[in-house]
Amino acid sequence: MFAQDRNEAKLLRIERKLDLIMRHLEITDPASELDLSEVDDLVRQGKKIQAIRAYRQLRPDASLVEARDVVEARDADR
Repeated sequence: MFAQDRNEAKLLRIERKLDLIMRHLEITDPASELDLSEVDDLVRQGKKIQAIRAYRQLRPDASLVEARDVVEARDADR
């Protein structure tokens, strides 16, 4: 359990650093340009599988793992 908490903390630090680098280089996240309102609605309804499908329809190049990660992150943010 502690290892998982440590890994999550490391991941958050890495994401923050990456955000700073992207901001410095003026690189935008392609996912931030998508209208994810449908995905958010499905997440709010507890329909994560449908939310993953909706995300993959918006981003056909996204892997299943990436889509799941995005949906999980959006669920954690609400």
